[in-house]
Amino acid sequence: MAKNILIVGGGLAGTIVANGLCRQLRAELSSGAVTITMIGASESHMYQPGLLYLPFGRFRESELFRDQRKVLDRRVAFFVDPAVNIDAAAKTVKTKSGKTYQGDYLVIATGSRIRPENIPGLSEGAHWLYDLDGARKMRDALAAFQGGRVVVNVNVPHKCPVAPLEITFMLRDYLAGRGLLDKSEITYTYPIGRLHALEPVAHWAVPEFQRCGIKSETFFNTKSVDPAAKTITSEEGTTLGYDLLVTVPPHSGQQVITDSNLGAGGWVPTDRNTLLREGSSDVFIVGDTTNIPISKAGSTAHFEADTIIDNLASLIKEGRWARNYDGKVFCFVETGLSTGTYVWFNYTTPPNPGPPSQMLHWFKLAYNQLYWLSARGLL
Repeated sequence: MAKNILIVGGGLAGTIVANGLCRQLRAELSSGAVTITMIGASESHMYQPGLLYLPFGRFRESELFRDQRKVLDRRVAFFVDPAVNIDAAAKTVKTKSGKTYQGDYLVIATGSRIRPENIPGLSEGAHWLYDLDGARKMRDALAAFQGGRVVVNVNVPHKCPVAPLEITFMLRDYLAGRGLLDKSEITYTYPIGRLHALEPVAHWAVPEFQRCGIKSETFFNTKSVDPAAKTITSEEGTTLGYDLLVTVPPHSGQQVITDSNLGAGGWVPTDRNTLLREGSSDVFIVGDTTNIPISKAGSTAHFEADTIIDNLASLIKEGRWARNYDGKVFCFVETGLSTGTYVWFNYTTPPNPGPPSQMLHWFKLAYNQLYWLSARGLL
């Protein structure tokens, strides 16, 4: 009988897995020995990192989207039918339409979602760029801003580890470009006692903040926002006034994970080396959906997906395991509107950001255009 690989989620991680398997299992797909099915929530595939540039006028909305069916290999059976329940033990998925899908192997790639509503007043008082509507509103708010107190508020957990720093540096350059920097002050808040969860990145950020004149407030775990008074208050008792509040909202996993009792907060307990659901030998977890204490980022999803592709192909072709995931992450870091740096690290090697340069900013812009090759598994 044919082996069916069932992929739940049509974002970057699931798409790379599907396309990569189509290349490695070409003969098996042609003979009918293997089928690949994907269940997604949208006809469109969005390049989420592009939202970082939208409020600053550096990206067009039309550049963010492609037809998911055109991004996927034609041999993938793709259905827009959001999952409402996942039975990992049975490897079955029930969908919004009432259908049930069955797999011999299950790949769960449902991603994450923002939860600004978890903090009183945050949705009403803050701007963010983690979804299209938020990025549009932030673009309008920046265009209307004439100077004042800017607070960049970081909450955890969140996806893309360096995004809070990128937002801060880009805001600084944007205000300078509009001649508003002398009329403004930027304060960055972070929940722990340094500027970033990754200690080497935090150490690197200190002199960069000093160079840019950016203030900081650490040990700031957001308690509430008062949109009328334009204040934000921490659990530690600190209150900051603002004229413009930009937030990195807290994230959680998707509702279907919680409803299916697959993991607290929507994060599925995952073996950090095999990327298998804990206790399973045929259910893989990839991308933001895992509970692995490592950055939730596009590159993480990519490197995890490559590992799953190799292992699934090896299991089907040879009945053996191929390799483990080493925790690799690579992120470009925008340090303004014209300079950048990068970080890479894995389970054993810490990050070591280098000095910003214009060349690395160009590399990041080049990758923005190469993303679609990445999603197709060609990069």
